[in-house]
Amino acid sequence: MTATDTRRTESSVQTIPAVPSAVEHAELRERFAPVLATIAEGAAERDRERRLPHAEVRALAEAGFTAVTVPTAHGGAGAGVETLFRLLLDLGEADSNLPQLLRAHFAFVNDILIGVEDGDTDTWLTAIAEGAVFGNASHERSTATVGDLATTVTPDGDGFRLSGEKHYSTGSIFADWINVSARSPDGRRARVTIAADDPGVELRDDWDGFGQVLTGSGSTLLREVPVPASRVRVLEGRGEGATTTQTAFLQLVLLASLVGAGRAALREAVGFVRSRTRVYSQGSGSTAATDPLVQQVVGRLSADVASAQDSVLAAARALGDAQASLGGPRAQELTDAAELRTVQAQITTVKDVLHVTTELFEVGGASATSRGRGLDRHWRNVRTLASHNPVIYQQRAIGDRLLNGTDLLYFWSTGEKKPTTGGNG
Repeated sequence: MTATDTRRTESSVQTIPAVPSAVEHAELRERFAPVLATIAEGAAERDRERRLPHAEVRALAEAGFTAVTVPTAHGGAGAGVETLFRLLLDLGEADSNLPQLLRAHFAFVNDILIGVEDGDTDTWLTAIAEGAVFGNASHERSTATVGDLATTVTPDGDGFRLSGEKHYSTGSIFADWINVSARSPDGRRARVTIAADDPGVELRDDWDGFGQVLTGSGSTLLREVPVPASRVRVLEGRGEGATTTQTAFLQLVLLASLVGAGRAALREAVGFVRSRTRVYSQGSGSTAATDPLVQQVVGRLSADVASAQDSVLAAARALGDAQASLGGPRAQELTDAAELRTVQAQITTVKDVLHVTTELFEVGGASATSRGRGLDRHWRNVRTLASHNPVIYQQRAIGDRLLNGTDLLYFWSTGEKKPTTGGNG
C-alpha cells in the first residue's frame, strides 16, 4: 500500500485556465442543453415509477458532462470549480437526483486535480474523459465508533481482499468503478478502488427514503473482493481534524442539487399557474396568472431561489480561491474561509428552498397536488437533501467558531459513541 502525503507544493496542483466562469458556463451550458432538456422531460415520470436513471447517467458521460473538470490534455473540458457548480445547478434543475448521485465521481476528479490522490492518476483522468463513472461506498451502519470502519482490506498474496457492508452508497449502482473506504491491517484508513462488476461485489437499490429515490443510495456488500495492490492507498493525514477543501466541495454538491430542485419547483409552479383557466370566487383576477395574490407568491419564490443560488455560487468562488492557493502561504486561511462560507450557505439555502417547495402549493389549490404533476417530489427531494450533515450541528459549529475561536470540523462520520465516565464523586 502507498501512503498519500497531504503536504502539497504549487506544482502538484493541476492548473485550470483562467476563463471567466460566466463565459465558460454559457459555452458549456449550450453544449449540454440537449441532454439536460431530455433529463428534465422525464424527471417526474421517473420519480413516480422509481425508474433509476441509468440511461441518463450514460448520456451525461457520453456528452462529456462527467469529464467537465478533467484537464483538456486528458480529453476533458478543463472547467473551473465555479463553472462546475453552475452546471450542477443546471443539472439539479433538470433532476436533483443526478448531481447527488455523481457527487463521489466529481469529488474523485477533484481529489486528483488538487493533488491528494496518488497512483496512476493520468490513467484515471483519461478513463473518465472516455466515459468512466466513479461511485462511492464509504458509509456504514455498523456498531463501530464514530470515525472507525468495520470494512477491512487485508493482504492476500500479491494483492488484497476487501470485505464489509456499506450503506448509502450513492451513485455506485450507476458506476464503472467504486472507491471504498476501509480499515487497513494496522488500523489506518484506506481507499480501495474496485470495479463494479468485480467478483464478490453486490449492489442493492434498497434506499428507502421518501426523497432522492433515484440516487441509487443503497447498500454495497463486499465478500472477499480481490483487489490488486495498485488500487489500495492508505490515506495518511486525511482523518479527523485534517484541513481539506473536499469537505466544502462535497457539501456544495448537495447544495447544488437542493437549489436545482428549488429552480425546478419555481419553473413548474410558473408553468402550472399559466396553464390554469379556472379561478376562485374570492380571487382578484380573471385568471390565476392575473391574480395579484398569486403573483405575490411567485415573486417571493423567485427571490428565495435567487438568494439560495447566489449563496451557493459565492461559496463556490471561495472554494475556487482556496483550491488555487493550495501549496501556498494562504492555503489554510482560504480553505477555512471556503468551509465557513459553505456552511453559512447551507444554513440559508436549506431554509429558503424548503420554503419554496412548500409555498409553491399556494398558487393552485388541490389540483397542484396531482400525482401526475409530481410537484411534491421537489419538497421530498429538498427535505431529504437538507437532512445530510444536519443544519442544527452546522449552526452550532459556526456559533462556537465565532464566539470561542473553535476550529471548524473537516471530517464527517457517524457511529456509536462510547459513553463518557466521570462525575463529581
